[in-house]
Amino acid sequence: MAKKRQGPKPKHVPQRTCIACRQVAGKRALLRLVRTEKGVEVDTTGKLPGRGAYLHPYQNCWQSVLRGGRIEQALRTRLNEEDRQALLAYMATLPKSEAEADGAEQSVEAGVMSGPVG
Repeated sequence: MAKKRQGPKPKHVPQRTCIACRQVAGKRALLRLVRTEKGVEVDTTGKLPGRGAYLHPYQNCWQSVLRGGRIEQALRTRLNEEDRQALLAYMATLPKSEAEADGAEQSVEAGVMSGPVG
């Protein structure tokens, strides 16, 4: 008996692990930090050359990594003060947690769905 085809094969989604909470997620759901010749940078494209590490885009993950030495360990480098300040400034633009990010998305969706008043 021959096997029947059941349609197209689902596309493979690359998986990465957050260095802070150790949760596995899709590559696009995480932010990449990369060690370059200039220092440590946030790689928004995910394509910069160099050793990389992944973090959730939430302040609670970033705080735990910046407090400890996990970034330095994962990237096999030392963070200088300039890089640390740049990462802290970037962290300030992120939501505090996943729950806060979900709440903001839902309030935006509710505003769009309800439309203008009047």
